[in-house]
Amino acid sequence: MKIENCLLSDSDQIIALYDAARKLQVERGMVVWPVFEKSFIESEIREGRQWKIVIDGTIACNWATTFEDKQIWGDKDNNDSVFIHRLCTNPNFRGNRYIDKVVEWAKNYARQLGKQYVRLDTLGNNTKLIEHYTSSGFEFLGIFKLTDTSTLPGHYQREPNCCLFELKL
Repeated sequence: MKIENCLLSDSDQIIALYDAARKLQVERGMVVWPVFEKSFIESEIREGRQWKIVIDGTIACNWATTFEDKQIWGDKDNNDSVFIHRLCTNPNFRGNRYIDKVVEWAKNYARQLGKQYVRLDTLGNNTKLIEHYTSSGFEFLGIFKLTDTSTLPGHYQREPNCCLFELKL
């Protein structure tokens, strides 16, 4: 197992992982991610913000990072965090708690960059995801209503209830 930046050649696999995640979200009655354009994913890859866990040449888990998230975190966003977005697991690898590997990686990555927090969010009142993230060390800060979602992906515009999680380093 290794964790590394995604390559442009991974973009079709990432799209397939997002498709599988959307299918699971529909099945479980969760907030459903929009279809992300390939150009959007490739832009994140070029910026070094798409990451993957690779096992035997296959992407087992994928996520994106950013260092600014004002529309979600508001005044708490003080250039002191690594934010994790769109964390998803390959259906063939589900149940292996890759969240624990991502958290360890994110803590080390954030420390290297001089950050104080690792943060993430999820939409709606998804008790299973709340349990999943808190079991991996995140503190659940509560559910907050987003007020300005105009430049966020579509699922943020459809669901204003946002669960915030942070890990203080």
